[in-house]
Amino acid sequence: MSGTLSEHAAVEYDVAIIGAGIVGLASGLALSERYPRAKLLILEKEADVAAHQTGHNSGVIHSGIYYRPGSLKARFAREGNRMLTEWCHTRGIPYETCGKVIVATEAQDVPRLEHLYQRGLANNLEVAKLSAEQVAEIEPHCMSVAGLRVPSTGIVNYGRVARAFAQAIQERGGELRLNTKVQQIAKDRSALRIESSSTSFTTHFLINCAGLQCDRIAALMNVRTGMQIVPIRGEYYLVSPQKESLVKHLIYPVPNPHYPFLGVHFTRMIGGGLHAGPNAVLSLKREGYSKSAFNLQDSIDLASSRAFWTFASQNWREGMREGLRSVSKRLFVRSLQQLVPDIGMNDLMRPHAGVRAQALSRDGRLVDDFLLVPGPRSLHVCNAPSPAATASMPIGHAIVDHVQMQTQLPC
Repeated sequence: MSGTLSEHAAVEYDVAIIGAGIVGLASGLALSERYPRAKLLILEKEADVAAHQTGHNSGVIHSGIYYRPGSLKARFAREGNRMLTEWCHTRGIPYETCGKVIVATEAQDVPRLEHLYQRGLANNLEVAKLSAEQVAEIEPHCMSVAGLRVPSTGIVNYGRVARAFAQAIQERGGELRLNTKVQQIAKDRSALRIESSSTSFTTHFLINCAGLQCDRIAALMNVRTGMQIVPIRGEYYLVSPQKESLVKHLIYPVPNPHYPFLGVHFTRMIGGGLHAGPNAVLSLKREGYSKSAFNLQDSIDLASSRAFWTFASQNWREGMREGLRSVSKRLFVRSLQQLVPDIGMNDLMRPHAGVRAQALSRDGRLVDDFLLVPGPRSLHVCNAPSPAATASMPIGHAIVDHVQMQTQLPC
């Protein structure tokens, strides 16, 4: 695509979506189902769909056990689990409902495990208590004093799911523009004008699903979201093939209820192989997947944020533990050995990472639930970290519900 803005006539759309990650594509899929005559555009700055959070996650189809009953995360994870597996079954996309075991490795973890069990029941999930002996029957190499079994947890390749969403959207007449970075958004009386480096588009409604850049897209429209994105890098190792058989399901520790991350754990992959991790460390680049990744603007935004420093001062001990695991493979292995003692230093190879777009509110709190912020002729998805991939289809339907209330679309 070439030429200047003045050389291209504006193309008019009913709805434009910024971001071709799994949430943006699920929104487009839901819109194309409900409004097949609507003219839909999806803009993505990268050369392919699912280039960031969607393509760098662990591939877990979550059950919803961790989330506050009644929250969007709890509802949408449960609904999304069902909808996603049905979609994969219909489309012939490989997935496996392998189940998860959450284990207490010390007696002091048992009350938190009981709380998690009660939360699972409140979220209408099938969940079973396990004694240490029962854990050993299904995970003979796992160390525990007690556990929970959550059979609805599964695994899938979310990149493949996202590409299937994109294909279905295009089959229904939706348009996908890759390598198209949004630079400006201007409002007039009846529409929005979106400008990129190569062309411009006119849309009657905009959905911001830009993930790691969502707060910046909202800022282009002067939408006050009350939050900013903090990039959190999660680092994984691949377990050597010789030790893959040590894990039969997915094995997780009991999470810290005051911290929104699940602790290092073991995750089987749908294409074969076993992941160990992730930790959770601050990234100095929003789309930076190596320890040395750095972006000046991203770093300035963090350093100048009072909310970030408030959060850092309240969570420095946990942050230090995560940071030490990042620089010391030995400490990382020790955390894994609390779950599976037979894992050694030489069993972990080929480290890789993903970056989570975590919203931080102005008072320094991590935003706990999915966050959708309405704006002028627009809706901004401002917090959609894990379990957003699992929950992507119900999130998409909720987004279309918002669109339906704010604009009239051709049926």
